[in-house]
Amino acid sequence: MSEYYLISQLPSLDGLSENTPLPITEERFYELCDRFLGKKAKAEIKKLTLLPPRTFEKSASPFIDAWNNGERNLRLALGKIRADKMKKDFETENNPLPVELVKIAAAAAEAQSPLEAEKLLNAYRLEFLEALRPIDGFSEEYVYYYGLRLKLIQHLRQFDSTAGESAYRNIYNSIINGDRLEAI
Repeated sequence: MSEYYLISQLPSLDGLSENTPLPITEERFYELCDRFLGKKAKAEIKKLTLLPPRTFEKSASPFIDAWNNGERNLRLALGKIRADKMKKDFETENNPLPVELVKIAAAAAEAQSPLEAEKLLNAYRLEFLEALRPIDGFSEEYVYYYGLRLKLIQHLRQFDSTAGESAYRNIYNSIINGDRLEAI
């Protein structure tokens, strides 16, 4: 029942233009979650991430598991495509990657700029997240969906082409050098 009170206080994130200020901050979202959610749900909220661990870590939420698995596979597909372009080996942990993800990763790798690639990837991420959107709009799963959507929108708005180019080069060089991958 407390999810109802929480969700009824959350402003809509649908239909925001790029220049429209976000109607809620991540800090305010966490404050509301702390106020209305139980310990288990709060623990899951704290684990919400746009960068899931490379190895699967089960959560208490099928929604979060689905998101983390999809994002992990996207990052593995990106690593595989980039490694193939450089004729290097890349371990996908014997995980067959969906063809759709390989196509998205290939399109991102062929993009004219890192910013264009990131926009393509984030459009896919938003579409994927929307496909996972819980039917019950007053459930813990919906709160997790909202939290991830807020994180994605904030991530999109933080782009700076100069800083992005630098970060892209660092990640790309770590792949070339066989270092621990920053992207996964």
